[in-house]
Amino acid sequence: MTANELIESYVADVAVRLPRKQRNDVAFELRALLAEQLQDKADTEARGADAEMATDMLRAFGSPRDIAARYLPTLAIIDPADGRKFLRISAIGLAIIWVLGLVKLLQQPIHSGWDLLSGLGQWWGGVVIPSLWWPGMLVVVFGVSAWTRRKWPQDSDWKPLAADRLQGGRAATVMGIVGMVCGLCLLVEPRWILDVIWGGKAAPAAYRALTYTEQFLNRQAPWLFVLVAVYIPMYITAIVKGRWSTGMRSAETGQTLLLIAVMAWTVMDGPIFLAPASDQIAKTLMVLIVVWALVDMLFRRLRSVRPAPNHQSDS
Repeated sequence: MTANELIESYVADVAVRLPRKQRNDVAFELRALLAEQLQDKADTEARGADAEMATDMLRAFGSPRDIAARYLPTLAIIDPADGRKFLRISAIGLAIIWVLGLVKLLQQPIHSGWDLLSGLGQWWGGVVIPSLWWPGMLVVVFGVSAWTRRKWPQDSDWKPLAADRLQGGRAATVMGIVGMVCGLCLLVEPRWILDVIWGGKAAPAAYRALTYTEQFLNRQAPWLFVLVAVYIPMYITAIVKGRWSTGMRSAETGQTLLLIAVMAWTVMDGPIFLAPASDQIAKTLMVLIVVWALVDMLFRRLRSVRPAPNHQSDS
């Protein structure tokens, strides 16, 4: 091929990657640019332009795919500013799914190394591989969020936020108190749900499924009741003041750590309900609450900012 034929081939390879309405204009512009650069290269080397010179120039110019990308508008499914957040949430979500799968695996009887390997194979095929739906879903969520910000940029204007603000506002805090009250009612007597729904006519097996063991009632239940109940006046104070003070936030953190410890003790100590199925569900929910609380505390820690004074070196 001659030098001009090489340029024509290169230009066609670039243009075919572009939308049809752009191709001819880009091809005309690019061909003129490459022809000019080839002539400058030939003048610099004081010899006629040939196929070898054209090939070297085109390879140095870049691959057709990269050149075509310069003419296309940038398409970012996930905004670069959201990249680290996407990776962090993906990793945390996958870790939670995998750990819960391992917990379920470890609850099965393992009598030999083969049972362990078989269980790990089931965990890999039944938990790890299917868990990839999580980052896939996040791509969609972050993509929609990025499109929304580009579509309505005024909604993304910076707004000052107080460090001690109520997350979600007063309404969310009130809903949190309602949830805690419901949790306390269930902790005192979970079978009242059956009376409310079925008017006391539920099957005996249903009542047994929601009956606590004596061990749980005498050991962990009082601690859980007190630790959850203490949150209520704390949240009411925050609603009245409209903010979290430093002391209140520290108290809440200590309270959460105590609650996490008691929940972990409850999960590992023995059965909560008489019925194994109910006991398994309750312990799974407690594990999820513990994981959520730890992740929330970790996020707060990672997002905290404490500006340090500038340390200027002595001159």
